[in-house]
Amino acid sequence: MKKEMIKRGLFGLPVGITIGYLISIAVSLLWGNGYYSPCVPEMVLVMGNEICAVIMQTVLCGLLGVSFAATSCIWETDWSLVKQTGVYFTINSIVMMPTAYFTYWMEHSVTGFVTYFGIFFLIFVIMWIIMLLIGRHNVKAMNDKLSQNRTD
Repeated sequence: MKKEMIKRGLFGLPVGITIGYLISIAVSLLWGNGYYSPCVPEMVLVMGNEICAVIMQTVLCGLLGVSFAATSCIWETDWSLVKQTGVYFTINSIVMMPTAYFTYWMEHSVTGFVTYFGIFFLIFVIMWIIMLLIGRHNVKAMNDKLSQNRTD
């Protein structure tokens, strides 16, 4: 399993970076008034210049990609669904929240942290429910096919 986690983590690095850049393009299209904004202006101020801010954001987006990809192995364990969900969510929250803080994706206040975490949690729950429903549908389809094969 460790080998698979490393393999997936390495795959997740460029995926995380790509997603980070796609989000920056989408944000720029929506709120950039015709200009590309690769990262939050507050981050540029703190980092000293735009290139340092972009490098930091790229590294952190890559780390997010590694985290989500590597921890996807959790879903293939024989743990209970509750344990899988709890471990996956906890690990990725531990990576996501500092990343969001250091990239200034969240307001630097308790309210900002709670709001961002709430949004992250809500998105996680929605995705979890969608994946659960897809899994149930696939199991039902397999069971129906098995039942049909038995009667033939």
